[in-house]
Amino acid sequence: MAPSLSNARVEKQEPLGSIFFAALEVALLNELTLVKRTTYNSADNKQRTWESASRLTRPKGSLIDGVGIVAILEKSSGPEILLQKQYRPPIDKVCIEVPAGLVDEGESAETCAVRELKEETGYVGKVMEGSLGVTPVMFNDPGFCNTNLNMVHVTVDMSDPENQTLKPELEENEFIESFTVPLTNLYEECRKLEREGYAIDARVGTLAEGIEVAKKWKIT
Repeated sequence: MAPSLSNARVEKQEPLGSIFFAALEVALLNELTLVKRTTYNSADNKQRTWESASRLTRPKGSLIDGVGIVAILEKSSGPEILLQKQYRPPIDKVCIEVPAGLVDEGESAETCAVRELKEETGYVGKVMEGSLGVTPVMFNDPGFCNTNLNMVHVTVDMSDPENQTLKPELEENEFIESFTVPLTNLYEECRKLEREGYAIDARVGTLAEGIEVAKKWKIT
């Protein structure tokens, strides 16, 4: 029988033990991630196993873990994207990211995005109307983890008095520096920041690459 993706399905999932026990214990204590082994039926109709992680923080009834926020500041000189610098221990680097956060129980992607933007940066934004406002559900690293999110596109009116004096509401373990970059220069800025030793979050890099592809092939 020829391999077919229609054959692929999960048969069983179980927590990992033995050498993975310490990581599993830490994960469970943090109530963030579960390390597990999945037994599945592959495209060639054979039973195989896969080690991966599962986020435990997704609210009941929610389709997503969180949101990433593409916040565009409307300036007279042109649109600028709001970015952040945040140290990430797993890679031991300061990472260039978009604002982001986990959804609360019963919270929509739109509400979460506006709340997280205000908490992390102080900016008050409005979710864009139309299909670009909230993207389809995206999976960050499906070969390793089930974590997913919606990207939410938000505009920030710089004439709004609330956006003149910013008052972020960071948690005690959050250390975030916000800055803006002209949207049209995002790819070039990513290159520059990488040379300076920063890590580029995939969401930022993919957005920057998409803009350059649109320029290259004159997509409007």
